[in-house]
Amino acid sequence: MERKKQHYFTPSPDVKLEIHTVAESLRRHMYVFKTVTGIFSFKKIDLGTMILIEHMTIPSDESILLDLGCGFGPIGIVLAYESPKSQVYLTDINKRAIWCAKENVKFNIQEYKGRVFVISGNYFKPFISKGIKFDGIYMNPPLRQGRKEFLETCHEVQNHLKPNGFFQFVIKKKMGASFVYDHLTKTFPSKNIDIICKRSGYWVFKCFHDKK
Repeated sequence: MERKKQHYFTPSPDVKLEIHTVAESLRRHMYVFKTVTGIFSFKKIDLGTMILIEHMTIPSDESILLDLGCGFGPIGIVLAYESPKSQVYLTDINKRAIWCAKENVKFNIQEYKGRVFVISGNYFKPFISKGIKFDGIYMNPPLRQGRKEFLETCHEVQNHLKPNGFFQFVIKKKMGASFVYDHLTKTFPSKNIDIICKRSGYWVFKCFHDKK
């Protein structure tokens, strides 16, 4: 792949490796993250992710949770810290992001072995053969890659949710939040779609599984 076409959703970014450190207070707890060039928002936690983290619903009881497209791992790590009884999975296609996420889990979560798992792969592919269903799936989607792939992911989400599960994500209004909402009504009944926050041009969605 040509260097000019590289992006954070490239599996193996061919850009000069530089290591950075990001410290941030999230939900009243201080985290320190290791980041590198070639991954999404490597110099700071982007505003969309910050807003999602501050407003996302986190189960207090034992659950199975997924940070889909985890980057260096802030969403999944906050989930693991705030829900210590839960199993938390983080996955990303970017190998540098996976390395960072593993390092950050070790640094920020004291008892991570056996309950926090960082897995390399594209969207749900790592879980197809595992038969895992999730109580909650969280995502800051890479819409600069295009809405089509994200909308396809929205359709696939229900195959990976438990009957009472939910899907939470954040979208910038100018990136098509209204369009996504209208499209989602074809996937989730409109009564099962909540916009739980509108802040600084971002919308935070919570979509419930269509219970059967």
